[in-house]
Amino acid sequence: MTTAHTELLTVPEVMVRLKLGRSKVYDLIRTRRLTSLKIDGARRVPADAVRDFIQSQLAEAA
Repeated sequence: MTTAHTELLTVPEVMVRLKLGRSKVYDLIRTRRLTSLKIDGARRVPADAVRDFIQSQLAEAA
């Protein structure tokens, strides 16, 4: 049996990684540009989603 390990980040951790403010991170989540999930009211963002977001931004800039 294989297990997939996905790191889940809090909004403050995403803020640090993207060097953005809280409102901007929630705006990215609200507009579905950044994937997230809710676990019992706690918002979590998969680390892969942050990497995908960065890659998409780099592709748009190119």
